[in-house]
Amino acid sequence: MIQEAINGRFQGNRILSEEDGVHNWDNFNFKGPVWVVDPLDGTVNFARNLPHYGVSLAFALDGVVLAGAVYAPELSCTYVGIKGEGSYCNGERLGIRECTSLLDAVIGTGFPHDPAQVQPAIERVNRLRRNCRDIRRFAAPKLDICYVASGKLDAHTESLSPWDVAAAGLIAREAGALSCHVHSVPNNIPVELYGEEVVFTTPGICEDLLTLLRMKCE
Repeated sequence: MIQEAINGRFQGNRILSEEDGVHNWDNFNFKGPVWVVDPLDGTVNFARNLPHYGVSLAFALDGVVLAGAVYAPELSCTYVGIKGEGSYCNGERLGIRECTSLLDAVIGTGFPHDPAQVQPAIERVNRLRRNCRDIRRFAAPKLDICYVASGKLDAHTESLSPWDVAAAGLIAREAGALSCHVHSVPNNIPVELYGEEVVFTTPGICEDLLTLLRMKCE
């Protein structure tokens, strides 16, 4: 339905979506107008009647995200971000929570689908839990990132895909959060659409959190 609506209104615009089978997205051409779509984030939550799931839609031009929306129907929340104009939930302006200490921070994270990548994720969780107030895992990263924008979480870190970070990332940045990466971003992929080891955080804990995440596992 989303693709039909975009193609009907904006003919010639390209769409990047997990449902299109675009898994080799590192070779995707991000030039020009691109719609980044995820019609269902938190699929298992949706299937189990858990409320943390949503729909995400973003518009990017030459790799820069200009507008994005995340809709969480069970939570009755519509998050919207417009570059340079702020971000909102149900029309109310969003703002991050001021936090200057990891020991006071509640941080969201997640686990990969690939079993081979689970152990590094567990090590990350252990490291976070020892150094912050608490962690959360809602299994719907777009909502987690929006929770950073609304001050419910102080940071979120996880390895994600472009359709996970496009809309929610803009919403977080427009609320005052910083977006960064544990390691460097490949030259051929726009920074705002690169989700590997991404971090969305309130500025006051950014450096300490990155230092913690960059530590080699003991």
